[in-house]
Amino acid sequence: MIPAMPRTRLGRQAPDRKAALAQYRRRAGFYDLELALFEPLRRRAIALLDLRPGAVVLDVGCGTGLSLGLLSQAVGAKGRIVGIEQSPEMIERARQRVAQHQWPGVTLLNSPVESAAIPVKADAALFHFTHDILRQPAALATVLRHLRPGARVVASGLKWASPLLWPVNLLVLPAALHSVTSTEGLAEPWDRLSPHLDGFEVESAYFGGAYLARGLHKPVLRRR
Repeated sequence: MIPAMPRTRLGRQAPDRKAALAQYRRRAGFYDLELALFEPLRRRAIALLDLRPGAVVLDVGCGTGLSLGLLSQAVGAKGRIVGIEQSPEMIERARQRVAQHQWPGVTLLNSPVESAAIPVKADAALFHFTHDILRQPAALATVLRHLRPGARVVASGLKWASPLLWPVNLLVLPAALHSVTSTEGLAEPWDRLSPHLDGFEVESAYFGGAYLARGLHKPVLRRR
């Protein structure tokens, strides 16, 4: 069974930006350690982007920049990475990481995704552990507007496992409480993204407690 959620999260139908900023202010100092268990999922997600040298990629909700090194290796010196992160504390650690490694072509935007001034049209977009962002239509619309037709999109993160795998959900519960401000949609976190993608596929990981979703950007055809 899926455990009952605390009332504050169960009743909240939309992500709470103020709560998220406070949450990640607290977590910034040890966030990298918390995500260490999920590094194989990150690597798989980035591999599914199938990036080529010179490509442009959006790292949506880039956090402390844990994905930037792998993305930089994939796009090379002539590629470009735009990381978007609303938490000042998290993105400051990303900036320090970029400066330390001197990765070329990295632009970091400290902004909510829905209002981010994205300066590129991208070939790919990564949503890694960004549940709150995936539940916000305005944030998704902003990202999709800045993707080229056919751009590869990969999303990964936590989800509820099958009710038969209730021990897995007992592990997902505290992880979710620690990392999202709304558990709405945790059964299928990708369901607001998938209608915008062709060839959409989802695979489970971590005994059903995590997922990888992918597809190709399907631009909206404008009526004449």
